[in-house]
Amino acid sequence: MDSASPRFDVAVVGAGAAGLGLALALAREGIATALVGRHAPVADGRTVALLDGSVRFLGALGAWADVAPHAAPLAELHIVDDTGSLFRPPPARFVATEIGLDAFGWNVESARLVESLRAQARSVPGLTLFESDAVGLERDADEARIGLEEGTVSARLVVGADGARSRMRDQAGIATKDWSYPQAAITTLLAHERPHRDVSTEFHTRQGPFTLVPLPGGHRSSLVWVTGAGAARRLADLPDADLACAIEGQAQSMLGAIRIDGPRGLVPMRGLSVASPVGARVALIGEAAHAFPPIGAQGLNLGLRDAAALRDSVLAAISDGRDPGSRHALSGFARSRSLDARLRTVAVDTLNRSLLTSLLPVDALRGLGLLAMTTIGPLRRIVMREGVLPRLGAPSLMR
Repeated sequence: MDSASPRFDVAVVGAGAAGLGLALALAREGIATALVGRHAPVADGRTVALLDGSVRFLGALGAWADVAPHAAPLAELHIVDDTGSLFRPPPARFVATEIGLDAFGWNVESARLVESLRAQARSVPGLTLFESDAVGLERDADEARIGLEEGTVSARLVVGADGARSRMRDQAGIATKDWSYPQAAITTLLAHERPHRDVSTEFHTRQGPFTLVPLPGGHRSSLVWVTGAGAARRLADLPDADLACAIEGQAQSMLGAIRIDGPRGLVPMRGLSVASPVGARVALIGEAAHAFPPIGAQGLNLGLRDAAALRDSVLAAISDGRDPGSRHALSGFARSRSLDARLRTVAVDTLNRSLLTSLLPVDALRGLGLLAMTTIGPLRRIVMREGVLPRLGAPSLMR
C-alpha cells in the first residue's frame, strides 16, 4: 500500500451528472469525498428532461438555481400513435397539474447541466477533484485503491459512475448483460415558427419514438428521433436545411417551419444491466449500472436516483459508525436500486420493441393500454406519479 496515497471515505469515479451529484451530496454532509475523472462534455445536441424528483435533488445540492434559468418546464406530455396500426388510439394528453405539479420536469441542455454541477464541485469544502482517468482498481478487506495516471487514491468505498463502458465495473468483476437494437437516435436542437407552449410531444412510429421537448424561449425544442440505424445514418449526413425539412414532415408541421439550431448527434441504441450494482467495496450508479434507449426521460433521472439513494446509505452507515463500503451497509441500496432499474428497463424495452412489430395482438395491447391511461383517471394519475418519481423508497433528498 502506498503510504502517500490520499485517503477518503468515498471516491467517485466519473465526472458526469450522476457522479457529480453524488460527490456533491456526500461532501455537503461532511463526508471526505474524492471525485476522479476528466471533464469533457460532448456537444451533440442532447438535453435531459429532469423530472420533479431530480429537480428537488439538485435544489438540495444548491445547483438548481444556476440551472433553472436555462431550463424549460414540461407542463404537458402528448403521445401520438403514428404507427398506422388498426388499433391506433386517439392522442393521449397528460397534464402535470392533475397530480399537483406545475411541471413534470424541466428540460435543459446536458452540457449546461454538467457545467453547473462542476462549478458547484469546485467550491464545496470537503470535495477533492482529481482531473485524471482511473486506470486500475485494487481492493482488500479494509479499503480500495484507485490507480490514476499518476499516483493512487484510497477510499473505503469506490463508486463507479464512469458510464456504460465502466472500467471500475470491469475491474470489480461485476457481471453485465448487454443488448442492442436495430436503431439509432438523431439528437439536435431546433428553432421553430410556432410556440411549443411547454408541451412535450412524442410520436410513436414503426421505427421508434420521435420526441420534441421544449427549451426556453417558447420557440426552441430538443429532438430525439429514434429510427432504423441505416435511416438514422442517412439523416445524420443530410445538410441542415434537408434535415430540418425531414423533421418538419415527421412532426406533421405541428411547430411550423423548423431550422437546425445547435449541434447534432447520432446515438446507437443499446441496453445494459448488471446482476447487482454492488461488489466488494464498489457500488455502481448511472449508466455503469443500467443503460437503455432515450425514451420517456428515464435514463439520467434513474442515475440521479441512484446517487441520492447511495448518499442515504453512506450517510446512514457513517452516522452509525459502520463501514460505508461493507456489503452490509450497501445491501439496502443494492435491493432498492436493482428493483427500480429492472422495472424501468423492462418498461422502456417493452415499449420500444412493441413499436418495432406489426403483430396485431401487440398493437392491440399497446393501443388499449394507452387508451386506458387516457380515459381512466385514477390509473392515469398513478402512471404519471410513478413516471415522475417512484413513491416506494424514494431517496430523502427527492421527497
